[in-house]
Order: sequence, then structure tokens, then C-alpha cells
Amino acid sequence: MILDSVQKRVTAVAGAAALLLTLAACTGGGAATSSSTPVDGGTLVYASGDAEPTCLDPHVGGNYPQALLSSQYIEELTALDDGKPVPALAESWKTSDDGKALTFTLRDDVTFTDGTPFDAAAVVANIEHVQDPTTASSTGYLALQSITKATATDDHTVTLTLSRPDSALLESFSQPWVGMESPKALQRSQAVNCESPVGTGPFRVTGWKHGDRVTLAKNADYTPLGKQAGGTTKPHLAGITWRFLPDSTSRYAALQSGQVDVIDNAQPDQLKAASSKGAIRDLDAPRPGASNRLELNSGHGVFRDEAVRKAFIAGAEVDPGIESLFLGTAKRSYSVLSSVEPYGFSDKSLFEYSPKQAKQLLDDAGWKVGSDGIREKDGQQLTVTFPVSTNQSVPAERSLFQQIQASEQAVGFKVVLKELDLSSWYAALAANQYDVVSAPYTKVGADVLRILYDSASITPAPSGYFANLAQLDDPKLDDLLQQAAQTSDTSERGDLYEQAQKLILSSGTVLPLYDQQNHFLIRSAVHGVQTTAVSTPWFGTAWIDR
Repeated sequence: MILDSVQKRVTAVAGAAALLLTLAACTGGGAATSSSTPVDGGTLVYASGDAEPTCLDPHVGGNYPQALLSSQYIEELTALDDGKPVPALAESWKTSDDGKALTFTLRDDVTFTDGTPFDAAAVVANIEHVQDPTTASSTGYLALQSITKATATDDHTVTLTLSRPDSALLESFSQPWVGMESPKALQRSQAVNCESPVGTGPFRVTGWKHGDRVTLAKNADYTPLGKQAGGTTKPHLAGITWRFLPDSTSRYAALQSGQVDVIDNAQPDQLKAASSKGAIRDLDAPRPGASNRLELNSGHGVFRDEAVRKAFIAGAEVDPGIESLFLGTAKRSYSVLSSVEPYGFSDKSLFEYSPKQAKQLLDDAGWKVGSDGIREKDGQQLTVTFPVSTNQSVPAERSLFQQIQASEQAVGFKVVLKELDLSSWYAALAANQYDVVSAPYTKVGADVLRILYDSASITPAPSGYFANLAQLDDPKLDDLLQQAAQTSDTSERGDLYEQAQKLILSSGTVLPLYDQQNHFLIRSAVHGVQTTAVSTPWFGTAWIDR
């Protein structure tokens, strides 16, 4: 449902396919007036502070900046409504009794923007594309690991053969990283398809000026997928200009002046200035999947010792920084799962700040205080390398990391913060050149735990990225996560995921911080914005009252 002139914070599973807000029109002087009649035409300008994608095809790699953009032109087999899978491009599905086959019945009235019909052959081509190692997928590849074969049994029926029952697969198919693209377009070279992927969505890619912007035009032949999957109307906007403005001050100034209509990665002071009745509104859409957390690399360096990991966690002073730097826009988390995930489990007692305990653990582990205050053992300083992605961490978060660095130094750790652009950051992780890392990961549902902490995820995906950055290798945990992935019983899944989270949290490999920050500031002249399953804004029903 879309609400007129009201900002509605998304509190169900992030991205339930049609919940959001319609924003009031802005008249002269910034006063807000009610506007419930959609207006056709106009170009919405979006300014992103996230890294510019290196490829507009979300099958390739699979990060959040790609999801933000591709949500406008690529659609999925399923959507989410209150966290539950509902029809989108697939109108129905059936799971075999043994759970090892999933059959989709597809819509027969949808066409890709290049004129290619959406059908069973297209679904097969897309699944094969995601799973092809040459595509170099990470997020999509990991989401579809249970599929061993996709078969078109007729023009609009697809049967997936699975290696195991997969209770999360329908949730996974609601994500843009496994969205449907034109099979004709996929036959082009990857370089060409990265420039102009072709979907069934309300918009189509018309140009990409690297380092500046991507332009999208209205899909005049768009087939709405229905209320549960986003909307019942054709797009109102004539198009979208998607700009890349990495400087937060410039981005916000452009929003204030009306040069842009929507921005992401807003700073806490900017969020505090937003008002439910003012000219600029804050959309707080927490991402599903994992919380924002620090991962301690248990397979490398000093953190192979559990006592040293737990000393680091005890020595991390987190709360004052969150309170002072985020101005109430972020709340401390004690869970590895996002607050919107119903299976999330928290244990505050494991993350109390205790420099006394940290020092005792290090003393017992044989790390002695050196002349400069940094501890030493066998001629080695207690040094940990912490690469930080400047594209994914807003300045307030980077300041928080500096405060944690200072609190760790007080107990004897030397924390080396290395600020890197996104590609260099990914390269550091792939080369195992990190001891601590903040690695956001968005995936619908608690199955994200399997991707992040099953020992199989220490092996890199075809992209070279491996998701188990804590490098946890615990057979008991693996077994719990596999059991949870294979049961459809809600109560049993909840119990298994709770047991798994207790093991993860007690391992000393994770320091939860807060939900992944996912705020969007929107001018009040923009109405009808909705969110997707992964909490990206969706403009297929949006309009602008200029």
C-alpha cells in the first residue's frame, strides 16, 4: 500500500515489496501540501555516494551499488510481502515432497525491453549465467548454490533440480543479483552487457557516462507485476538520471538546492535535519541479512588465538562513538543479523567494554607491554591490519573506527587502519591481507549466516571474493546451518539459527556494531517511492510534483 503525504519507516523485513511512502509536495517557502494525484513526466535525479559500479549487470560481482541501480530495470521471479515470498515474474511455484525440486509457473505477458519474450528459456539462461564461472558472480552465485540444473519443461514452466532442500531459495530469488535479464542480451560480450543490461523493469538503460552518470528512460511497454510485487501502473517518470557524487557535502547541497531529488549515504547531521513535514524527508530502510559488524580473521595472524580475539572485543569501546557520531540515527547491535530479520539473536553480555579483561587475556596469552605501550611476543608486535572501504563507510563510521583504534591501543593493540577505494578493498580481502574488516553483506533472510560462516564459504566464489571473512571453520556450526537451510518448519529453523548464532557470537570472531546504515533523503516533491526486497528505493510508481 502507498500512503499519501506520510513518511512510513519500513519496520518489516527490509524491502517487503510494496511498503513505503508518498511524500508531500513542496510549495514555495518549503511548506508541504498534500498531493495524491500522480503526475506523469519529469526526470528524477538521484545522487549516489556509493561506489560507481564497474558493471551495471548485477550478476557480475554483486554488490549493493549495483542493486541500487539495477532495481530500476531488472525484476525478479519473486518479491517479498511482510518477509514472505510472493509472485512477481513467477506467478506460482511448487516444491516436491523431498524438497529437491522447485517448479515455477511463469507469467506469459512480460517482455524484455529489447523485445525478447520472458519465458522458461530466459529463466534457464539467467540461472546458467549466474552460475557460469566466467560471469564472476559472488552474491548471486552463493545464493543459487543448491541448484544443480534448470530445465524448461514448457514455454512457461521451469523446474529446478536441487542438491538439497533449500528453504531460503524463494527468498533468494527476490534479489536483483539473480534478477532476470534478456537472454538475447546475455549473448553479447560481458563488456557490452555491463554497459547496457536489458531487463523487464519500469526503466531501461540508455547511457553511461563513466565517472558521472547513468541515464534511464521510461519503459513505455512495461507490464506491472501487481500490488504485491511493486505496483499496478506503468511508470509515471519520463526517466531517471543517476549521478555519482562521492562528496557528502556536495551531494547534500545539491539536494537542498533542488538539483537532485534523492540522495543516499547521508550523514547523521543531515538525517537529523530531515523532517516528516519539511522539504526533505528521511527514508530509513534497514537492509536485511547481516548487521554491520567487525569480522576478526581467525585463519590468519594473531587472531588465530581465540584469547587474543576476545581481548580485542573486550578492548573495543563502541557505544560512546555510536552515540556521539551518529546522533541517534544508529542503535547498537549485539547480533550478527539485521534487526529486521525475525530469527536474529542478541547477547549483550559478550560485548561489554572491559579493558581490564582485555589486558588480563593478553597477559595470560603471553603478550607483554612494550616500551611504546604496544604488546609484544616472540619479537612480534601485536599488530592488526584493518582495511576500510571509503565507498562503503561514511565519515561517521570511519571516525568510529578511529575511536576503536584508540581504545585498542590503550590495551596494547596496534591497529593499522588502511583507507582504500572499493576495488582495492576487495583486492585486499581476496589476498587475505586483513586481520579486522567491516564487511557489509545484504541477503534476504537468515540463510545469510550460511553464506557468511559456513566453512565452505572460505573457498572463493568465481569472482575471487569469499564471504566467510571471519574464516570460521567449525563442523558443528556447519551442520546447524545446513540443517536450517533444509528445513521448512518455522519453529525448527528458528531454533537451529539461534544455536548457530550462539556459536558464532561466542567464537570471538565477530563484533556487532549496528544495522547497516541505509538512509535515503528525498525531496518532498517526490511521491510514490517504494522499496525492494533488499531495501533499495524503487521508482516504478514514483512521480514528481514540481
